[in-house]
Amino acid sequence: MIWKQTAGAASAFAVLTCAMLVGVATASAASPIRFGVQAPITGPYADEGQGIEKAVRLLAEQQNAKGGLLGRQIEVTVCDDEGKPSQAAICARQLVNAKVVAVIGSYTSGAALAAEPIYAAADVLQTSDGTSNKLSEQGFKTWFGNAAPNSAEAEFTANYLVNVRAFKRIAVLTDHSSFATGLADEVIKNIAAVHGNVVEKAFVNADSQNFTPVLTKLKSLNPDVLYYSGYFSDGGLIRAQMQQLGMDAAFVGGDANQNVSFAKIAGAAAGGSVIVNVPAPQDLPYPAAKQFVADYKAKYGALPPSVFTLTNADGMRAILEAIEATKGTEPAALENHLHHLVDFQGLTGTFAWNERGERTGSPFVAFEVQADGAYKILYPEPAK
Repeated sequence: MIWKQTAGAASAFAVLTCAMLVGVATASAASPIRFGVQAPITGPYADEGQGIEKAVRLLAEQQNAKGGLLGRQIEVTVCDDEGKPSQAAICARQLVNAKVVAVIGSYTSGAALAAEPIYAAADVLQTSDGTSNKLSEQGFKTWFGNAAPNSAEAEFTANYLVNVRAFKRIAVLTDHSSFATGLADEVIKNIAAVHGNVVEKAFVNADSQNFTPVLTKLKSLNPDVLYYSGYFSDGGLIRAQMQQLGMDAAFVGGDANQNVSFAKIAGAAAGGSVIVNVPAPQDLPYPAAKQFVADYKAKYGALPPSVFTLTNADGMRAILEAIEATKGTEPAALENHLHHLVDFQGLTGTFAWNERGERTGSPFVAFEVQADGAYKILYPEPAK
């Protein structure tokens, strides 16, 4: 009798254990897939960071409405890095602890660089608009750039300045950030390669508001164009202060000047400014981009602040596709899949990532800011 009771208890325990294990497996299968957003939700680049967050939340909401991903819902966790490297490192550790599969962000190269080794050590995928070539030189397989590296943009920019516009005296202005200095140096190198003439490379302190001392010095050198590699928050002020000083040089800005706030900050001086980047959201010719912009506006009541809202959406869309294709969230499988993408149909054009995680295939354009803040593509001329 004692043996029978013991055997019966053991049998019951085995059945209960199996049921519990099945329950755990079911719960695990149904657990959410977590995405992180690391972006400047506050600070001078807040509208860019908020655009990134909104894009990720919109994509998650749309995917969840279709039944989720692999039968699991997507959850989004956001950390505000304020665009600062020190805060970015804190965000990276917080998002790793939150067990995210991938992180979308950050907007600035400095913040992305500070977070990059933390995500790599934890095998967390990172897609970012950071374009500093340093980001791809670290050799981390978890890194994927949402925008083309500085070297690619610089080659296009130099050709535009020297061969298309035929500027003879080029002044280059940058702030001290890793992104802006890296882009400025690449532009100068490429200008030299096409036999252009840089009369001066000068620096400004980001967010200093008053740029007249350096602009006065540059004006005395009589440049026919000022190329600024930094961010829109300073670029708009620089353009306005050039006009106040009677500086006749044309203004050409790097990709970080592409933001609706540039024209607001520059005011009447914005018209005629030229910015180099991939096309702005409203100018993207692809049906998927037009639908995304319409969905974004319907949900949030405004257009995306810049094309970087959509490049970050592209990063997330590629990861969603990788999870579906590999039928899981195992980091090595996802990394391998993403590094071997061929002609991914992005919102911002067809692209791939090379072995260093650099985005390839981005179609740069030079567009002119109109008096009303709209953009007109100057080069290459749009197909009619």
